[in-house]
Amino acid sequence: MATTPSSVPATALWQASSEAVANSNLSAYQRFISGEHGLSFSDYQQLHQWSVDNSEDFWESIWQFTGVIASQRYDKVLEDGERFPGARWFPGAELNFAENLLRYAQHDDAASKIAIVARLENGERRELSYAELYSEVEQVAAGLQAAGVTVGDRVAAFMPNVPETIIAMLAATSLGAMWSSCSPDFGINGVMDRFGQIEPKVLFACDGYHYNGKVIDSLPRVKAIAEQIDSIEQLIVVPVLNRATPDALNIDDIPHAVHYADLRVSENTPALQFAQLPFDFPLYIMYSSGTTGAPKCIVHSVGGTLLQHLKEHQLHTDVKPDDTLFYFTTCGWMMWNWLVSGLASGATLVLYDGSPFAPEPASLIDMIDEENISIFGTSAKYIAALEKEGIKPRETHQLSRLKAILSTGSPLSHESFRYVYRDVKSDVCLSSISGGTDIVSCFALGNPNLPVYEGELQCFGLGMAVAIWNDAGESVVEEKGELVCTQPFPSCPIAFWADPEDEKFRAAYFDTYPNIWAHGDYGEVTANGGIVIHGRSDAVLNPGGVRIGTAEIYRQVEKVEAVVDAICIGQQWDDDVRVVLFVVLRDGLTLDEALVKTIRATIRANTTPRHVPAKVIQVADIPRTISGKIVELAVRKVVHGEVVKNIDALANPEALAYFADLPELAS
Repeated sequence: MATTPSSVPATALWQASSEAVANSNLSAYQRFISGEHGLSFSDYQQLHQWSVDNSEDFWESIWQFTGVIASQRYDKVLEDGERFPGARWFPGAELNFAENLLRYAQHDDAASKIAIVARLENGERRELSYAELYSEVEQVAAGLQAAGVTVGDRVAAFMPNVPETIIAMLAATSLGAMWSSCSPDFGINGVMDRFGQIEPKVLFACDGYHYNGKVIDSLPRVKAIAEQIDSIEQLIVVPVLNRATPDALNIDDIPHAVHYADLRVSENTPALQFAQLPFDFPLYIMYSSGTTGAPKCIVHSVGGTLLQHLKEHQLHTDVKPDDTLFYFTTCGWMMWNWLVSGLASGATLVLYDGSPFAPEPASLIDMIDEENISIFGTSAKYIAALEKEGIKPRETHQLSRLKAILSTGSPLSHESFRYVYRDVKSDVCLSSISGGTDIVSCFALGNPNLPVYEGELQCFGLGMAVAIWNDAGESVVEEKGELVCTQPFPSCPIAFWADPEDEKFRAAYFDTYPNIWAHGDYGEVTANGGIVIHGRSDAVLNPGGVRIGTAEIYRQVEKVEAVVDAICIGQQWDDDVRVVLFVVLRDGLTLDEALVKTIRATIRANTTPRHVPAKVIQVADIPRTISGKIVELAVRKVVHGEVVKNIDALANPEALAYFADLPELAS
């Protein structure tokens, strides 16, 4: 649905037209609330306040508005609501996650309505209708059931972002099994750190994948995984590289391995049955990045994940059945889980596996036109990289159906906001979103009815009692502080795996403030009611006792044309902390005094003298997690001569070597 900018304050970059606002899901929800509760709200802030002041009424209304499918109605909405953690949502309810995601397969147009479009870097493209998706899930579920998978088992995947991964997840969860996945670019130790903890009964694994023009064979690592995880009773090898000739794939030397085609029960397939489970039954096991130790195994619930994703998709992202939803992600990042839930709203999902810049820097932008994508999700780093490449889609592409661009992974800079509206599309809702694996969702995100202001996330999520607290534990506006959540919410993790007394779980989120979730983000509520994330709290710089978010520095460095990437840390020095900035430059450039002066002057002109780095040092690469996030803590450890315990969580662990024993840091 196209929207046009309306008359808005000069500081707003975009505002939906009055017609678009009236037709949004969020407005339909407000009309629903008016009919159910006789309430009306003059603005979003009033609606949000009602949603947290009346959380039981709010979350029950989300259940009703989104049409959650359940075989057993809940006894009450919230039990032990004063306990955080420990509150129980919708006790008595029984439902199935896969059944809710496959609801559109029961519609009359299921045979023609496209559920999934899948594309690989090498150009391969496939489509699955909702009817075909249902049939595939039915066949794989029958195979898993024959293999002994039942309620409470763990099914894991070492898989790229392809339809078979979604099919396997839906099949496993239809049976009541827990699902866990990571992408095939993980090293063997990274996989063992994750799946070794949860001991899956079944593992789905690919034969290989494509990335940046290369063909990577996964089978040696698959064999090693099968040999080292004793719990695996069956390993299903999915042909990705050998999709056209799966019979040529030799897996005889891999323990417990069977071909994907041999798992599927394609003849006389038993009808798909959906195990009915409590609202708080485990659904997903997900993982922290694990760069400072073994990854935490975060367990999310069936109902909490479903309800939160339905709310975020339909109300905050305006996902409708005629939308085509894309997010650039791997199966090792929570945005894959978030994307897949778009099936529950009837959207067409576009999957892509490969490098976002292959074969050309604008390949994903080409895909927006080719697949008629209406909601395009990516990372802040990708948007910044497009601008650095000089790509101007507004001049080269149609983008006719594109109504929203979502960005996450790191704070989206003010410059990237301006770039999108200047060079990509002026009529689009640019939603920077922030949450994480910890909650498999967002604390702050988009809103189709609100203006977009430069550098700001539009709003806190409905039903989420989020605030920015200062050091005294007071809620503040236009002042930096800790992002907290003061009330229970359905997508709060139900536990950490193998943490029977919840000691690790409580230490991760509730040690800072008793009974208050401290998320670990350093942020600010603006005068507009928007949110700015200044970086991770544990990466905040503290020169002279003044707290500085790293995102404030990155924003300025991105303006320097010669710099393509950067990471900033605080180095202990002379009983204080000094700011050290590491930069990766464009090919062929070398850091000289003139460029250092330019970088420092750019930072100083737009921040404060305390933001200006004491040292600017050129490095060849910046270490990142496999999901693409820079690892400031790991770099800080290396600089201080400390051991980084888990380099297998990194996509490029060799990059850490650039930061060890640098002579520039000795003076």
